[in-house]
Amino acid sequence: MASDGESPVETMDAAFTPSPNAVDISPDKDGGVLKEIIQEGVGDETPMSGNKVTVHYTGRLTDGTKFDSSKDRGEPFEFNLGKGNVIKAWDIGVATMKKGEVSLLTCKPEYAYGKNGSPPKIPGDSILIFEIEMIDWRGEDLSAKKDEGIIRYQITKGEGTRTPNEGAIVEAHITGKYAGQVFEDREVSFPIGEGCEHGICEGLERAMEKLKKGEKSRIVLKPKYAFKEQGKPEFNVPGNAEVEYEVEMKNFEKAKESWELDSDEKLEQAKFFKEKGTNYFKLEKYTLALKMYKKIIRFLEHESGFEGEKETERKTVLLAGHLNAAMCHLKLQEHVDAKEQCEKALAIDSKSEKGLFRRGQSYLEMGEPELAKSDFEAVLELQPQNKAASNSIILCNKKLKEQKAKEKMIYANMFEKFAKIDNEKEEAERRNQPDVMKTLGEWGDDEKENKGDKELSDFERENPNIVMLNSTDDFKGM
Repeated sequence: MASDGESPVETMDAAFTPSPNAVDISPDKDGGVLKEIIQEGVGDETPMSGNKVTVHYTGRLTDGTKFDSSKDRGEPFEFNLGKGNVIKAWDIGVATMKKGEVSLLTCKPEYAYGKNGSPPKIPGDSILIFEIEMIDWRGEDLSAKKDEGIIRYQITKGEGTRTPNEGAIVEAHITGKYAGQVFEDREVSFPIGEGCEHGICEGLERAMEKLKKGEKSRIVLKPKYAFKEQGKPEFNVPGNAEVEYEVEMKNFEKAKESWELDSDEKLEQAKFFKEKGTNYFKLEKYTLALKMYKKIIRFLEHESGFEGEKETERKTVLLAGHLNAAMCHLKLQEHVDAKEQCEKALAIDSKSEKGLFRRGQSYLEMGEPELAKSDFEAVLELQPQNKAASNSIILCNKKLKEQKAKEKMIYANMFEKFAKIDNEKEEAERRNQPDVMKTLGEWGDDEKENKGDKELSDFERENPNIVMLNSTDDFKGM
């Protein structure tokens, strides 16, 4: 909660002197950020870098002029701590605050807006005083979609700035908990990207990619990033359960990036991952196999550094990488991605039977039998005895026939609908036309009126609406 009464900076002027209770919290102890606690917070925890913090604040110049206030706007302010979203003094000072704490931060220009200030409200070289109330904070969202499915709460900072990359061998200790009960507690060592082979769920592996050496963090995972709807029966974790892990990153060895390798090393690594991918594919672990094949592409997609036989070998291995990746995408029902990989393979070798055939399979699954048939026919031109291509053409013809029948039915229904509409319009027009027989009847009545007392014949009595001819054989009155 905010402090009661007037803020201590209300009456400050140009002769500003910091409170004797203010403590220098600047990293270099140069007096750049002074902190005075106005109201103590609760607990011992403070937010860590990456946490999303929620605060109320009022900012003033040293003469007491208020230049900004979240309270005046009636809405707390949120920002990601330690990410440079705010002035340097805030990243330093807010990181020391507990929940419920209210403090004054006195910030020198070099920790605020510097020589330029922030016109028109903040002149250059201004010392600023902020009264800040720490309301709450949330962990750092590590999910790619920023859906708060993977949240990190840092317990202990790590060393330096380096984190594991794809393929890095990590060594860590993990402790998993559900509903406060530990369900696993073990040492792990595995390459990033292959965690599922070592019992590491998707969200935990994603989080471990962000940890520095020596860092300890608490990771909270929503079901979609943990054990999903299946749960983990052997751990007594039910389906759709939120779990958390405490992870200590003990060490890791980064995998070499492509730009760090010469042409021979790139080929060697590509062949290694090709074999690894094939082993995973045979075990029907298509997602892992796909990761390995994509590493081949990453190592060999650029031509620089390859000449002569090495360039020929590069193209051969790269072609296999694209074709195998396409097959994985087909197995995973990712038909558009499979088509794209086939097209990249065909850009290397336009007569690749596998490239044409797998692209044909992709088109067929995408509902494009005509395009698929064209690819299968191209395969037969290269290899007339290819039974798979022949059978696929039969399937394409069947699909095309079904497609045409469906289109015919659609058009027939459309024409029937239009015909019905036309008939309804014609019927409406007929209803709006005068009744001719009724009109004739009126003429007949007129004729009868003029007959006076003349006795009607039997025919006239039976047909009162028919106008009789007069002596000249003409209809009366016409």
